[in-house]
Amino acid sequence: MEGKASSSDLPPGFRFHPTDEELIVYYLRNQAMSRPCPVSIIPEVDIYKFDPWQLPEKALFGENEWYFFSPRDRKYPNGVRPNRAAVSGYWKATGTDKAIHSGSDYVGVKKALVFYSGRPPKGVKTDWIMHEYRLNNPRKLPNQHKGTMRLDDWVLCRIYKKRNLAKDLLEQKVEDFQPAQMDDLVTFGNIDASEQHISTFPRICSISHLLDMEYLSPISQLLYDNNSYNTTFDFHHTVGNAGIDDVEKPKLGEIPYQYPFMDSGN
Repeated sequence: MEGKASSSDLPPGFRFHPTDEELIVYYLRNQAMSRPCPVSIIPEVDIYKFDPWQLPEKALFGENEWYFFSPRDRKYPNGVRPNRAAVSGYWKATGTDKAIHSGSDYVGVKKALVFYSGRPPKGVKTDWIMHEYRLNNPRKLPNQHKGTMRLDDWVLCRIYKKRNLAKDLLEQKVEDFQPAQMDDLVTFGNIDASEQHISTFPRICSISHLLDMEYLSPISQLLYDNNSYNTTFDFHHTVGNAGIDDVEKPKLGEIPYQYPFMDSGN
């Protein structure tokens, strides 16, 4: 993951690939305690005020995945359920929560969510994914939001778009299939009957007939190139079985004479 922009002075070749434990222990916990993070590349953005495809431009760092510190609001004034509604859709939890440990300490929770466009229950699933990290028990922190809609001061969100390989492959195939190829297919389908007979072999024929009709033009080319045509080979395959040894051999390009007594029925 390479950076697009950063408010800090990052060294060349810097990559941000923190583990779940590192995200909670060194970033989310410090943010919740108002302490500085190891590097200031995670901005504070209320992600629920934007659609996911608008968030990459709000990030300070990232190319294929983007990190944000975001507050969470309540869905109902006296409840503890978070409000997952966004501008043109909503985030829906999927799977089970994953407990994050640092050594033997239980430090936080990771939740996976998928963005749906539209309104429930008829929303359309998209390829946008969010991993939401929260501290294991944020209620131990001073409660400054009693009687308000604010549920948590900060959670850490990792946003990315899942690649749909099948869809990408299909789109690539459509782009590669140019209109010229369609014209070729149409032309092939409209071949005249006089042209189609070239690709059709007769049921019964001799080698000489095939050579004369150019069905075996590649073979005949091999036989005639460089004066390599073997008249003895052609002659014996034509009349060898008749037991004639002194019959005159055909000249180059001639069709051997069919003798009357060569008929197998006599």
